[in-house]
Amino acid sequence: QVQLVESGGGSVQAGGSLRLSCVASGYIDSTYCMGWFRQGPGKEREGVADIDNDGRIFYADSVKGRFTISKDNAKNTLYLQMNSLEPEDTAMYYCAAEPTSGPCPPLRWNGATFHYWGQGTQVTVSS
Repeated sequence: QVQLVESGGGSVQAGGSLRLSCVASGYIDSTYCMGWFRQGPGKEREGVADIDNDGRIFYADSVKGRFTISKDNAKNTLYLQMNSLEPEDTAMYYCAAEPTSGPCPPLRWNGATFHYWGQGTQVTVSS
């Protein structure tokens, strides 16, 4: 079993930055795809970014150039650095993990095949 705990959300003005963290515990090793997903008010969940065990990274077009995903395997921690935040980024952000020896599932699947999820951390961006 894997437990995921996110932190780092908050309220910022447009143009500001936040760094989200997700600490994983339980049986987890490097052979996991780790990803960030978000769900805004009245919207469906969408994939933001993910990273597989070979370090391949994918971003949603809406966050490319502004967000950076990274992970520290020694600390079992996943990060999402968010810069140049926009009001459209307002959402609950979730960390998720999926055991796989290959590439992550496509981001456009919006996490449908991910088994493990955190409780989420709220990000609110005001204009």
